[in-house]
Amino acid sequence: MRNDRMAVCSYVGDSVAQAGSFDNMNLLVVGNGGREHALAWKLAQSPRVNKIYVAPGNAGTALDAENVDIAATDIPRLIDFARDQKIGLTVVGPEAPLSLGIVDAFEAAGLRVFGPRGQAAELEASKVFCKELLHHANIPTADHHSFRDADSATRFIRDRYATDLEDVPLVVKADGLAGGKGVIVCSTRRDALDAIDRLARQKEFGDAGKRLVIEERLEGQEASVFAITDGRTILTLPPAQDHKAAFDGDLGPNTGGMGAYSPTPLISDEMLSSIESNVLVPTVHAMKRARRPFHGILFAGIMVTNQGPKVLEFNVRFGDPECQPILMRWQGDLLDVLEAVVDRRLDEVATPTWDPRPAVCVVMASEGYPSSYKTGLPIRGLDEAAKLPDIKVFHSGTAMQDGQVVSQGGRVLSVTALGTSIAAAKLQAYKAVRCIRWEGAWCRKDIADKSFT
Repeated sequence: MRNDRMAVCSYVGDSVAQAGSFDNMNLLVVGNGGREHALAWKLAQSPRVNKIYVAPGNAGTALDAENVDIAATDIPRLIDFARDQKIGLTVVGPEAPLSLGIVDAFEAAGLRVFGPRGQAAELEASKVFCKELLHHANIPTADHHSFRDADSATRFIRDRYATDLEDVPLVVKADGLAGGKGVIVCSTRRDALDAIDRLARQKEFGDAGKRLVIEERLEGQEASVFAITDGRTILTLPPAQDHKAAFDGDLGPNTGGMGAYSPTPLISDEMLSSIESNVLVPTVHAMKRARRPFHGILFAGIMVTNQGPKVLEFNVRFGDPECQPILMRWQGDLLDVLEAVVDRRLDEVATPTWDPRPAVCVVMASEGYPSSYKTGLPIRGLDEAAKLPDIKVFHSGTAMQDGQVVSQGGRVLSVTALGTSIAAAKLQAYKAVRCIRWEGAWCRKDIADKSFT
């Protein structure tokens, strides 16, 4: 995999104050999942960091940083905390505070923060906006239709597909944020009608289903392509492959992600260069023209079809669990790159190098996930797993209770390993998984198997 992942856009982004780099910085990471644990862990390796806080964090971030009991969406309290603790840079992990305008609020308060502003975050927060931008920018994606309510979407399906016997290769998506689960893949007319009912009438994901996107179902394998951009320069990272379905063989309901590995042989160097040229650069240009300049993480969900790569959707932050194996392989100072984005001088920073070994992340989940599940279950074997070489157990949904690490979410741990090959990394990750136990713990057994086919 190439290390020179940098493409320079032809326009000049917004002018900003050149803050430069500082030593002995206090950092704040916003969020409480495996992605935020990985960010805090990697940032803590910078020699320029004094202290890292994570708000609200989890039992794992408490080991690598200091937790702060402030919700990720409590923007006023986060601003007060950043002022009080003289935070030199805030790094926002999850999509919810980004869509609420946390970056705008921090900037207005004179605080340095990494992430896209609220209007730019709509690229993820609204699938309708995303599809319209892709269409106008002539970026390859699935054909789609947008609907303002359930009735109009239902009429579209009934008018176009006469019987339940007809093949209906569609995907129904909630317009808004749904934790990565507001996408329903359909094969029949009944599937599509049920999906509309669940998302827009039953409001399975709340107001996320107020508007809907119905698009053609693309066939192929999906990959995750991440780029860091300051609006002028684009630094593309090695691609990863996520596993969204709950069960082995990509069966079962969609989840927030049951595992990932990086790099993926699905995306060749030639294809990645094509994605840079035909997807990433045009998107950054299109956002600039729309007066929504993009600064931060641009995450393209790519379907590799027989007609070439096509965009499924955009996210505006690191994926979870893709962030974990990517940062395991990142060599160098992550803080240097994030600061350069904030200061709009990404072109001045040395391109990161990567551990030549691939990384595999296996998510351990609670029984019942992605539906209802128990919390507060004691977790054993974490110390044993941590002793294994080339292993890092990132905490996704944990808490401390009476001195014991307990489960606090559906996705509980992200067990991540490096190996001389993808197969070796997978073997090491599952070796660590076997060390860890709690009531009802489970995981997919086939993470990274797609790389072998």
